[in-house]
Parts: sequence; C-alpha cells; structure tokens
Amino acid sequence: MKKYCRFLPVPVVFGKEQEWKDGKYVDTDKDRVINDMEPAWTRKPTDLTDEDYKKFYADLYPGIDEPLFWIHLNIDYPFKLTGILYFPKIKNNIDINRYKIQLYCNQVFVTDSVEGIVPDFLMLLQGVIDSPDIPLNVSRSYLQSDSNVKKISGYITKKVSERLQEIFNSDRKQFEEKWDDLKIFIEYGMLSDEKFYERAQKFVLLKDTEDKYYTLDEYKKLIEGNQTDKDGQLVYLYATDKEAQYSYIDTAVSRGYDVLLMNGQLDPHFIGMLEQKLEKSRFVRVDSDLIDKLIKKSDTTSNTALDEQQRDMMTSVFKSQIPAMEKSDFLVMFEPVGATAQPIVITQNEFMRRMKDMAAIQSGMAFYGELPDSYNLIVNTDHPLSQKVIADTESACKSELTPILDELKTVNEEIERLQEAKKDKKDDEIPVADKEALKHAEEKAKELRAKESDILKTYADRTPLVRQLVDLALLSNNMLKGEALSKFIKRSVEML
Repeated sequence: MKKYCRFLPVPVVFGKEQEWKDGKYVDTDKDRVINDMEPAWTRKPTDLTDEDYKKFYADLYPGIDEPLFWIHLNIDYPFKLTGILYFPKIKNNIDINRYKIQLYCNQVFVTDSVEGIVPDFLMLLQGVIDSPDIPLNVSRSYLQSDSNVKKISGYITKKVSERLQEIFNSDRKQFEEKWDDLKIFIEYGMLSDEKFYERAQKFVLLKDTEDKYYTLDEYKKLIEGNQTDKDGQLVYLYATDKEAQYSYIDTAVSRGYDVLLMNGQLDPHFIGMLEQKLEKSRFVRVDSDLIDKLIKKSDTTSNTALDEQQRDMMTSVFKSQIPAMEKSDFLVMFEPVGATAQPIVITQNEFMRRMKDMAAIQSGMAFYGELPDSYNLIVNTDHPLSQKVIADTESACKSELTPILDELKTVNEEIERLQEAKKDKKDDEIPVADKEALKHAEEKAKELRAKESDILKTYADRTPLVRQLVDLALLSNNMLKGEALSKFIKRSVEML
C-alpha cells in the first residue's frame, strides 16, 4: 500500500483515527486516510517553502542528509510532466544504488528504474517524476526511441542546467560552498552530454589549492600571462592531494604559478576532456617533472656537469639505496636544479600515471593498471650534499674502480670491433672464432660491470648520507613505509 498507493489522488482509508480515552486508545468515527493526495510535486512552487521541499525529501528518503538543492518540474506542452528532483550529498556507491528517482503515472508509483527516461548523468539525482505520457511496461530500447521520452529527457537536462546557472548567478557564494558535492554531477554531465557541456562551461568551477574558485574563463585569464610555455600552450598545473604533494605545490607557488586541486572521482576523465575542448591547453600534475620542465620557457638544455662515466657510477650508487617496492621502477637522472632546491626529487611521468588512474575506474584500460609505477629519481647536481656524495664516491672508490674501468673500456672496444666486423653479414658468413670471441667479450663486460656495481653498492651501504638523501625524497612523496621508514628514523637519530 505504501509503495504504490502512497500518493494516490483519491483517499485510501485504513481503519479509523484513534484517540486516548479512559487510559487506552479507542477508535473514533473519523476515517484514517493513509495516503497523501496532494504531494509536493502536484502543488505550485510559489505555494511551497524550503521546509516543505526538505520535509518531502525526508519523507521519500528517511534518515539521510538534507539535499543540496532541488528543481521543481512542471510542463503541460508538448507533454505533461511534473516532479521534483533533488541534488543529494553523495557519500558512497550505496547511496547511489539505494535511493533512486521514483517514476509515477498520475500519482501511482510505477518504478524506480528510470533508465532511458532520465539522462544517465542525472541518475545520480533523487526525487519524483510524474507523467502520463511515458509509455509503461515496455523495453528500455523502446523507451530510448520514443519521441516523447527523448523530449522529456532533453527537457530535464535543460531544466537542470538552467537551475544550476540560476543558483550560480544569484548566489555564487552558496554555489561555491556546495561545489565539492556538486562537481560529480556537473562533471559527469559534461563528460556524457555535449549539450549539457555547452551550458555548463559557463558555471563549472575549478578549485585551486588555496580554496579559491574560478570559472574556466576566469582561470584562463588568471594564468595565461605566467603559465604559457615556449610553444604557446597554456599549462594547467594541478595536484590531487594537497598534503602529500605539498613540497611540489610550494615550489610551483614560489615561482608565481597557480595549482589546481583535482581530487574528484571523475577528474582523470574530466582533465582529458578539457584538454580536448580548450584550445592550446594541457594539464600536468605538479609532481610529474621538475617545475622548469613542466612549463618550459625556452629550448635551452641543462648541463649536469657530469660525464657519462660519472653518471653511470652515481646511478649505481643511488639506485642501490632505493628500498624494494612492489610494482615500482625508478630511473635515476641528474639535473642542475639549484643549490636551494632539494638534493633529490622524485617525479612520476604524467602520461603513465594518468593512464593508471583512469584504469582504476574504467575496466577497458585494465592493462595500464597492471603496469608497474614508473618514477624518476632526480639528483640535483647543484646541491652541496649531492656534490659531496659524488666527490666522496669518486675519491673512495677510485683505486678499486680504475683498473676495472680500464679493462672494461678495452673489452667494450673489442665488442665494438667484433660487432662492426659482422655488420651486414649473414650468420653463416661470420667466422666461428669471431662469434666465440664476441660472446666471451660480452660475458667479460657483464662480469666487470657486476664487479663495479658491487664496489659501488658496498660503498653506498656503508655511507649513511646516500641512503638518507634517497629516503628523504621518498618520505616527501609518502613512499617510505614499513621497515624502510623504521630504519630511516633510527638512522636519523644516529646522525643527529
């Protein structure tokens, strides 16, 4: 009775009203009407107060938070449709699946499966739709092809966008206060409905790490003077976690850049869409590279002041001190970042990280989700501590490494000679002796490189400063955990 007849336009009588008399409840002569014959959606908006709308919402969905706001639908031509749609505060998927829009026909409950009638992105809304013009008890495919249903769907989309624009125009402060709850609706709509995108681009907001809100046009004007790269591309810097990425945000802000906060469920897809829609624009997460490379102002290349042999040597030293992490790869690089910057910075490639983020919410991209996380461990060759490690390593290991490196150089020259000799020859044209010589030389080179790595690792293992610098970089990225974190704390105390 409650489900199907709760809002019937005729009275539904169930027994008699009761009153307290002589110490007990007794029936009266008055019929007990158990339905609401004039629910809120059948009344004029001018006759309803905010409290009326909130009470009706609480009656529909007892025990959940008040809605953000609502839209009262009322149209007579070319189809008849009334209803009230509420924007709820979404906390989890259970809320979405449990509390759905209810479809009525002349105040008789029909279903809460309104796919095909309500646009997909508005399935997140709650409330009531009442229309005698929607065909009932037919397949979803039929609904999607029905002309009235298409018009109703379009009308609902239009009313939602108009209501959002109205709130934005009349009370922007309130709109901004509710933005964190609203953004999932608006971003979903912009991603799935081109017409909604065209309307919503006037009121969709971008929030930065200082909790300031901007429209797309406002933000473009804010950053175009300072965040345009050498190719004329407007670079939108963003973070997904203000606390975890604080040091990167701080570095960007110190350069006069602004950083957006893009931490919503749909933001990975939303960012991709904006890059397609906004002319000459790209989004990069603030920790995806060194700040000078994120917004490159010229073609000048940095000089690391290290030769190839030094880079190979120091790569072995630093890489040997990176703690084992499941499904994580590190590429050691050397860049002059400035004496006041951190001695080591860890970055993560924007493309691969974004693909993995999207794989987490899109099943068709599961391949990317299985790939290891790839990081760059960038040693700042301008920092005094990095310079000390490099100088001390060369000094301490020189006597052991020199004969190995000299022999390795000779072996590599022999490998190059043998490879050049077999160039453009078929396998059966290469003398067996040359094949054996090349194989032996390659094995010897591998053996020598292993000896070099062992010497450098042994040195790094007994030099706390190397591991300390690596751990500090990992710690700043919230990547130092478990045993590695415990050892870092113990080592830090010993070094004080």
